[in-house]
Amino acid sequence: MTKIKNGTWVVVADGEKALFLENLTDGENPNLKVIAKDEQDNPKSIDQGANRPGRGHDNGPQGHGQRSAFDDTDWHELAKERFAADLADKLYEKAHKGKFEHLVLVAAPNILGELRGELHQEVTDKVIGEIPKTLTNHPVHELTEIIKADLAS
Repeated sequence: MTKIKNGTWVVVADGEKALFLENLTDGENPNLKVIAKDEQDNPKSIDQGANRPGRGHDNGPQGHGQRSAFDDTDWHELAKERFAADLADKLYEKAHKGKFEHLVLVAAPNILGELRGELHQEVTDKVIGEIPKTLTNHPVHELTEIIKADLAS
């Protein structure tokens, strides 16, 4: 069972926004307070692409003279990956300045995976728990209860 001690940071992220919270009390009855918000504008991929997908000639034995479309870049997904990298950089900066000793990461499973790959060792050493859920649109009092329950199990 992981307890979020006084001063523990909880970062709740979904690939487009992140809430930075700090526990102001003990692990028995955590009281999370929002200390910062980070959000990026990430329109749908179709709204970010400028051109139609490219096309190429298929010169294989059966495909002589045929044309095939290339997959278009998923700009929306790329922005989410960049968001994870930016978030990892911010966490490193804060950890390096001694802003937190313990960290709980709460993020959509795919974002949590991206974030894990981007975190500096100094931040990874402070992670005491991970919750693979999308919770960014929950009010803080609900977040507190969900996080407390998930870390207790």
